[in-house]
Amino acid sequence: MAKTSARRAGRLRRKMRIRKMISGTSECPRLSVFRSAKHIYAQLIDDETGRTLASASTMVTELPSDGDEPGKVSQAKAVGKALAEQGVAAQISKVVFDRNGYLYHGRVKALAEGAREGGLS
Repeated sequence: MAKTSARRAGRLRRKMRIRKMISGTSECPRLSVFRSAKHIYAQLIDDETGRTLASASTMVTELPSDGDEPGKVSQAKAVGKALAEQGVAAQISKVVFDRNGYLYHGRVKALAEGAREGGLS
């Protein structure tokens, strides 16, 4: 148990260190990522008003079934593209990326790349 709680405490320390520096506005919202063992979630958040402008996750989003790339990384990329579509529909083109204390690798990186391919910068 101690290893898991130490790992979680380290992520929370990184999360707070990151959140001190970044904040989302209505013109440039914060793209926040949360990942669990099975799913990944992403939101576009306006921190000035405290509102979520758009959201997508593997639980809610209809994901295309790629025969050549099955797995959680390709699902994360599809979630990023779905979130970008919602953002573009809400006339959002620029975001601040909040990795939420997770390393920029694997599913988090795939989600960011999917959002970029969908039209967010």
